[in-house]
Amino acid sequence: MTDVATGTDWQAWQDSWDRQQEWYMPDREERFRVMLDMVEATVGTAPRILDLACGTGSITDRVLKRFPDATSTGVDLDPALLAIAQGYFAGDRRVGFVTADLKDPDWTAKLPYDTYDAVLTATALHWLHSPRLAVLYGQLAPLVRPGGVFMNADHMPDPSSPLIGAAERAHRHAGMDRARAEGVLDWAEWWALAAADPVLAEPTKKRYEIYGEHADGDTPDDAWHARTLRGAGFTEARTVWRSPSDALVLGLR
Repeated sequence: MTDVATGTDWQAWQDSWDRQQEWYMPDREERFRVMLDMVEATVGTAPRILDLACGTGSITDRVLKRFPDATSTGVDLDPALLAIAQGYFAGDRRVGFVTADLKDPDWTAKLPYDTYDAVLTATALHWLHSPRLAVLYGQLAPLVRPGGVFMNADHMPDPSSPLIGAAERAHRHAGMDRARAEGVLDWAEWWALAAADPVLAEPTKKRYEIYGEHADGDTPDDAWHARTLRGAGFTEARTVWRSPSDALVLGLR
């Protein structure tokens, strides 16, 4: 997965993104496993996927490795992460990418299909404030075909148990400190490397013009997500996995 024209090793960039994200979320792969289990349980092994706020295509990568007959549309606005995704999946006809702003009321018009078997997203929608996320959920319901699913894995702390949350956070950060001592990159260091890369420098510059350091969203609990999905038109919605700090919420159409 090295670009012959530029010499860019897209596999290396994909791997480094995964390592950086796993530093923040040690149970990231467990969340993905449950997500794909629920895809198989609800829509089978050849789904049409919408990878929402896809980043480098981490979900798409795992979907295609587990379900070779799947197809995926990745949608994002971040030009640097999309560059990595497009380079990594270059030549794979099962995958396409769309540049779109999820705050744009007409973003769904850019998609190649009217409906999807599953719309999947992870660690992305907390960049939106809750009122805007509720609007997005309303836009997603018509995109999911009857019997299809939407899943969101994200930071969803439980406000009813602050002492448990604090203990888990302290334990997780102690592990993060050990990993940092071993050379794991954090968010800022990873982006500094991207900004210094000849191929990614310009899209990284554009990315900072769009988002700044980090977008300013919020993190409602999983009960809010389930309730809002039902209000948006999903038949059922519930948590299908959670840790003390994160959750995976599924909405069934």
